[in-house]
Amino acid sequence: MAVNDRIILGIDPGTIVMGYGIIHIQNNKVSPLGIGVIKLDKYDDYAIRLKIIFERTIAIIDEYKPDELAIEAPFFGKNVQSMLKLGRAQGVAIAAALSRHIPITEYSPKKIKMSVTGNGNASKEQVAAMLVQILGIEKEQKFLDATDALGAALCHFYQNKKSVSGAKSYSGWKAFLNDNPNRKG
Repeated sequence: MAVNDRIILGIDPGTIVMGYGIIHIQNNKVSPLGIGVIKLDKYDDYAIRLKIIFERTIAIIDEYKPDELAIEAPFFGKNVQSMLKLGRAQGVAIAAALSRHIPITEYSPKKIKMSVTGNGNASKEQVAAMLVQILGIEKEQKFLDATDALGAALCHFYQNKKSVSGAKSYSGWKAFLNDNPNRKG
């Protein structure tokens, strides 16, 4: 696919609910292709949750054949355990994309919110409302993780369209690890 015809998968990683959203770019026109969540709360074993994240991400990739992945970076909060779990979920989704040779770009939550709403401190509800306006999707409160993921995909489109720096792209797992040495092991 050419730059003017590509599919972007956005992921909002999580260990209880992981959101995903897929957009199709054709001649700089954005169309939503799919949106959804992977619910993981019924699984008690954390390792099983990570396995499911990997398998479902691969299934989404195989179904939609995205050219790129935009993923929300874990935000730095006070709860170290939550951050660690979120980072693992993100890493598993990144590994799934890289195993299919899909380049990934990581965006901070503030960057995604700023790109979609113009306000880096926007709420999930405000991001969803803006996506309803921009993409014409239906608004459902239960899919706020999915709209966050769709926001990541749209942010990636906007950033590439403007060629704005600040986002990091990786062509493979080795490149990602070289730039993120604390993620090894």
